[in-house]
Amino acid sequence: MTQSGSNEIRLDDQVAVITGGGGGIGRAIALTFAAAGAHIAVGDIIPERCDETAARVRELGRECLALPMDALDTGQIRTLTSNVAEHFRRIDILVNNVGGVSRRPFLEQSERSWRKHIDLNLVSMLAATSAAVPVMTRGGRGGSIINVSSIEGSRAAPGYAVYAACKAAMLSFTRTMAVELAEHRIRINAIAPDLTVTPGIRGNRTGPVDPATWLQPTAQQQDAIARRIPLGRAGIDRECASVALFLAGGMSSYVTGTVIPVDGGTWASGGWVRNRAGEWVLIE
Repeated sequence: MTQSGSNEIRLDDQVAVITGGGGGIGRAIALTFAAAGAHIAVGDIIPERCDETAARVRELGRECLALPMDALDTGQIRTLTSNVAEHFRRIDILVNNVGGVSRRPFLEQSERSWRKHIDLNLVSMLAATSAAVPVMTRGGRGGSIINVSSIEGSRAAPGYAVYAACKAAMLSFTRTMAVELAEHRIRINAIAPDLTVTPGIRGNRTGPVDPATWLQPTAQQQDAIARRIPLGRAGIDRECASVALFLAGGMSSYVTGTVIPVDGGTWASGGWVRNRAGEWVLIE
């Protein structure tokens, strides 16, 4: 790789705001961006996770604001953004990562549950984007917005109907805003993970991130994962972070309005799975 190519993956002295940055994919993105030279602002509902991520970022020699916030409260999202703008005087990158889901058939889901899923997975993205874009625009440098969606936004998702609808809306918003913000040189793209190893997936839903406490998949579960995902394993949070780094930096300067699956091939497989003989079939 040429020296100029190397520089294009650097984020030196840029400022990145990451919602839900205290654990899992968001934390991995924060550390990856910091290693590439960015200063970081982390918003997360769990204060200990904000502090731990901030400490790791500072170990990498970058500044970090740890800003505990509840993404269900749009006022707190706006406060996070204004605090970042006041401290750093700029925002170059926004990662709308915060989200969550609990599995339940739609007809068993209450209206309160609908609204919580919508506020967490969709409205939080709208609020953060609305608050961050004016700061990006004032800077005149352009910027990059990365929405962490899901492959559930592109396929049927029984038991996750409202969540999947929010993720589909996120993809539509990404495309529309890519057009609206192009004149300001603000690019907006999305990544769409599938099964990715995170604290929540492993049962570590509260408190600090502690892999020592994580639940491990059974042999049967590992076999099911290996047969369903073409690459044969669950994703790693750093793999999502690497794609986010590409979308944040100069190597993707002509990329906007797109979604990149980071899913080991499950969206591409379209329902095909390996049977126990290792053959690809639609029905086992």
